[in-house]
Amino acid sequence: MSNPAPQKTAISPRREEDFPEWYQQVVRAAELAEPSDVRGCMVIRPWGYGIWENMQRRLDAMFRATGHRNAYFPLFIPLSYFAKEAEHVEGFAKECAVVTHTRLEVDAEGKMKPASALTEPLVVRPTSETIIGASYAKWVQSYRDLPILINQWANVVRWEMRPRLFLRTTEFLWQEGHTVHE
Repeated sequence: MSNPAPQKTAISPRREEDFPEWYQQVVRAAELAEPSDVRGCMVIRPWGYGIWENMQRRLDAMFRATGHRNAYFPLFIPLSYFAKEAEHVEGFAKECAVVTHTRLEVDAEGKMKPASALTEPLVVRPTSETIIGASYAKWVQSYRDLPILINQWANVVRWEMRPRLFLRTTEFLWQEGHTVHE
């Protein structure tokens, strides 16, 4: 006779006692997500990712019904794009991750180190307005090119000081719509 699966215990603390901790325990107990070894990031487990895919599927159908089309824009955005939109970026500038080097090499002590500085630093996408705006400036030559209805499913990075699974993490999945009209 096989042993039955071990019974899971109730979540502690109770929701009324400590809601933030209770929430984190529910997410873990439901096997939706767990903290990653990378501070502020999470591993979205199959159940959690399935919820995301279901939301994506339903929303995508709604967006397409309004004429939106999906596109994808780069994860890396030249720092100069942000300088042009300083006011827009001000709210999350402190949360930006910036890439300054490419390639890793092993130094004389056997440690990995960046090998080559970039000519222009690249910001890891905290939002896509600046890079999408640059594309739209090329795409729109007259009113005949309008409207443009674009949806993007992507991940973004904002360096979080107090991460919470699904609520505030350094890297997260998101949807953003960008439209241009006459």
